[in-house]
Amino acid sequence: MQKDAVVENTNDDTRTHKVFSAIEQICHDFDLPRPIWLESNIADFKKYSKVRFTPDSFIEEVPFDYLEFLVLEED
Repeated sequence: MQKDAVVENTNDDTRTHKVFSAIEQICHDFDLPRPIWLESNIADFKKYSKVRFTPDSFIEEVPFDYLEFLVLEED
């Protein structure tokens, strides 16, 4: 693992908006381009609340094998 981050979002947005906001924040903090959601990414995220973005998910070159994003929810 090269880097990790945790984003807490307690506002009243939808889960989808929270996910996109968190990914945008992480990409900004790590100075990365935003990934493109491929059909395989969407399917994995719907099923597992987890997604791995490979270099194919980015328009620009990235210096890693994958970016993993996981949603942890507390009740």
